[in-house]
Amino acid sequence: MSNVAWSGEFVDLPEGVGGSASAEFAPLVRAFARTFGHRRGAGAALAIHRHGETLVDIWTGQHSGSVGWTGQTGTIVFSATKGITSTVMHRLADRGMLDYSAPVAEYWPEFAANGKGAITVEQVMTHRAGLSSLGTVASEVSEILDHRLMEERLAAAKPDRLFGVPTYHALTFGWLMAGLARAITGRGMAELFRTEVAEPLGIDGVHLGAPPPGSSTSFAPLAGNQLRLFGGPLGARILGRTFGFPGAPGAAARALLMPGVEAILEGDAPPILNTELGAGNGVCTAHGLASVYGALANGGMVDGRRYLTARTIAELRRIRSYQLDHALFYVPMLWHLGYHSLPVPYAHEGLGHIGLGGSFGWAEPRLGLSVGFVHNRMSVPQMSVDQMSALWLLPLMMNCVRGAKRTAPAVTREAAA
Repeated sequence: MSNVAWSGEFVDLPEGVGGSASAEFAPLVRAFARTFGHRRGAGAALAIHRHGETLVDIWTGQHSGSVGWTGQTGTIVFSATKGITSTVMHRLADRGMLDYSAPVAEYWPEFAANGKGAITVEQVMTHRAGLSSLGTVASEVSEILDHRLMEERLAAAKPDRLFGVPTYHALTFGWLMAGLARAITGRGMAELFRTEVAEPLGIDGVHLGAPPPGSSTSFAPLAGNQLRLFGGPLGARILGRTFGFPGAPGAAARALLMPGVEAILEGDAPPILNTELGAGNGVCTAHGLASVYGALANGGMVDGRRYLTARTIAELRRIRSYQLDHALFYVPMLWHLGYHSLPVPYAHEGLGHIGLGGSFGWAEPRLGLSVGFVHNRMSVPQMSVDQMSALWLLPLMMNCVRGAKRTAPAVTREAAA
């Protein structure tokens, strides 16, 4: 499979789909158009790279009422942000500034409070630090928008009874990584996204929070009912009870939700864009995500330049935990250092991170392939379907690769305005 030859020809894109795609991916393009091309007020984009070459870069739909999606459209990718945050940390480790097996407190002394002095960087990066619950660090939504406050409170927090057990740190992961990175570099995570990821890779499609003035990235607000079902008296009552549930439902609710959280996602410029949440407020284009994972898919090399050493690539590719995750309904997430694989066909050998709603970035090192998929629909009734996007996009992509062969010439059609 590693010797696949690409035809250099392009598929004739379906109506409403813009960009271009190698002819070998025609089945994937058609499925993308059927699935994402008819969503009211929403859009999506998919990019696939191989050894730095763009094989697929397609988009469809609209945002903000009637603005057409383009290759420069980015949206909030939620937990797919964690993969970029983790890449920042691997860059620091690559330069000898961070040791995965060292205690976090060795770099961030305040973190030693409340018995956390022995918790290692690896334990935090594999969601085993016992610090997944939002309620231990925030009592109201406004506080989670203050990233410096969250870093300080996590440094002072006490691990819970799930310490040592994989329990997805849905939001706290970002503040933990940011606090550690700040202690090492003196810089915040948004700046590190720029200096350690976007600039070295030469991309303008990966941001933490709102894209800065002058960026080519056009932000697509969320479409759909978002999380409004959790608002109001009934939603608050249900949410309050869920926090106390035993097992995975309670752990998931405590890690991800709190009363009023739906409000920070609403509007053309939602409040969540005004903070540094390395676990969940990255604004990315599909091309940007695919470019980040291209470095992981190609042994740390980008355009003939070394981005990460072979030693660091070997460290991040190794699965660190096969245990069931207690906040993700006992799915064995196959945690790497900040990324995950999936125990399903075509996803076990790769690594990346899926976000809430289904946006994801992915690397398939066996083939030098990297993938970025983003969309802006956030609607509770359809969320379970959207969340599974990687589980059919990745197999379909791999089937296209396996069946790659030369095809008749075709033309590329730009999306209708």
